[in-house]
Amino acid sequence: MVDVQHWLSALPPLVIYLIVAGVIGVESMGIPLPGEIVLVSTALLAATGVIEPEWVAGAAAFGAIVGDSFGYAIGRRGGRPLLERLGRRFPRHLGPAHLARAEQSFARHGVWAVFFGRFVALLRILAGPLAGALRVPYRRFLLANAAGGLVWAFGTTYLLFSVGRAAEHWLKDISWAGLALAVLAGLGSTWWLRRRARRMSEATAVPAGAEPLRAGTD
Repeated sequence: MVDVQHWLSALPPLVIYLIVAGVIGVESMGIPLPGEIVLVSTALLAATGVIEPEWVAGAAAFGAIVGDSFGYAIGRRGGRPLLERLGRRFPRHLGPAHLARAEQSFARHGVWAVFFGRFVALLRILAGPLAGALRVPYRRFLLANAAGGLVWAFGTTYLLFSVGRAAEHWLKDISWAGLALAVLAGLGSTWWLRRRARRMSEATAVPAGAEPLRAGTD
């Protein structure tokens, strides 16, 4: 991640924002890319003053919402066979077991799987295509998608931006205790969402060989 941040720092700010939106957007369409690594790297880069945090967060939210919407359209058109083809192409990320778990999450939690899925690597990639393939009503999908994308993008960006600025300030004063408190306080603001998303994922795990649930059509 340090290498990614160093590479990004040599680029013009506009190019960085476009990279953030592009990588996260393509990831949200169902193609495994390091979207979260790019967001974390650019948020920490913003703490150094090279780029603006609001533009990083805005680019990330835009990429997440638009990418998920394209993924939804692709999934609705291609259906489950498309997801199975993606699984064969990316077996380490989107294999049959991953798809089964994601389907169980949608079957059990509905559009909440879209919102909390933004905080889980597997569902962050599959939420859009899977919602389309399972015929989740688009208006409900869009609401959950936009809410999750905004909370994830702005929450992650400003959390890391604040921690980075606090670290820079306190490290100058050699206040290690203050730095530790700042990190703990910042991480606490997203702990509940991470915990809730993890429990959702664990609760919907599918045993080997089990058939996934099917969502109904509207």
